[in-house]
Amino acid sequence: MKSSPQELLQQIAAIQHMEPGKLCVIREGPDGPYRNLQCRENGKPITRYVSQDQADMVATHTANYQKFRGLVTQYARQVIEKTRAERIAGVKKKTKKKPFSLPRAKKSNS
Repeated sequence: MKSSPQELLQQIAAIQHMEPGKLCVIREGPDGPYRNLQCRENGKPITRYVSQDQADMVATHTANYQKFRGLVTQYARQVIEKTRAERIAGVKKKTKKKPFSLPRAKKSNS
């Protein structure tokens, strides 16, 4: 089912927490896996350590970010399609008009 642009905006606005990047397991430790969050900021790779007690929350936030990006892509696609359709419809409806020309400046008789 295709959502309307307004529905997509509502879904986007409903996302209250998000974090770009990928949650990765660095290695296994005696108490469980050690994780970090990898992303890019200003074109540079950034790695942040994620404690075990925050891993589930960060996983949810990164999933929210992926959902956000997907919704924004859908919204943009729909607006672009609408814009193009309106432009094409407008071109077909227009009648030929006289070309616009600026009035010429009078030559001085000096």
